[in-house]
Amino acid sequence: MDASDIFWKLLSLFFIGLAYFSAITFVAGLLWKVIVYLRTPMPLPHALTPAPRTEGRAILRVLGEVTLFRSLFQADKWLWGGAWIFHAALAAILFRHLRYFTYPVPGIVLYMETVALFFGILFGAAILFLLWRRLGLPRTLYISNLPDYFALALLALIAGTGIMVSYWLHVYLVDVKGFLLGLMTFHPVEVPRHPLFLLHLFLVLILMLYFPFSKLLHAGGIFFSPSRHQPYQVQERGKRYENPLDR
Repeated sequence: MDASDIFWKLLSLFFIGLAYFSAITFVAGLLWKVIVYLRTPMPLPHALTPAPRTEGRAILRVLGEVTLFRSLFQADKWLWGGAWIFHAALAAILFRHLRYFTYPVPGIVLYMETVALFFGILFGAAILFLLWRRLGLPRTLYISNLPDYFALALLALIAGTGIMVSYWLHVYLVDVKGFLLGLMTFHPVEVPRHPLFLLHLFLVLILMLYFPFSKLLHAGGIFFSPSRHQPYQVQERGKRYENPLDR
């Protein structure tokens, strides 16, 4: 075994360890946040009006916020457009990545390969728009801080390296799939010997570590927002509302 083989063996150990550590941190971090959300007291009904009157319609309201960003559309049409394109393209890209984790690959996932570049470009353009908005609008620039720019920069680098690996500096698909399936089945193998792919993978793992502790967790927090999921509760005239926490 020469020095090159030793280097790749050690690099494989690093990525295998980082992959499992990132996955555990990602899942544990999400569960911890969910527990925090569930344990947060909500003593007062404060649904954002106009609000639905029933639980069923409140659920539909949350689904509308998750899929269509209804409140954002009412508040800022330009931001809504950029954010919706960003999230829709991201969902399509993640769905397309199922080809690396499934065997045999479903037909609809294979079809996504024909439009993957389109969604990749849309995703990158949406990131640039959101970055321009943070830098170009004084009120947004004032409230932005380092984590906001870090998240956008990290996503932009992931998108850029992913497009390059897929369409220009190709990585051998069999090696990638073998490595990822090996991780999933707890029979890891050596990483593909492709520096740009390893950079792409490293950035994705960093994102997984960062996600549960960042503002990006709004993806799950929306389901626990009382102003969204609570129905409107009409109080009887003359009846005093009692805070359950004061009992």
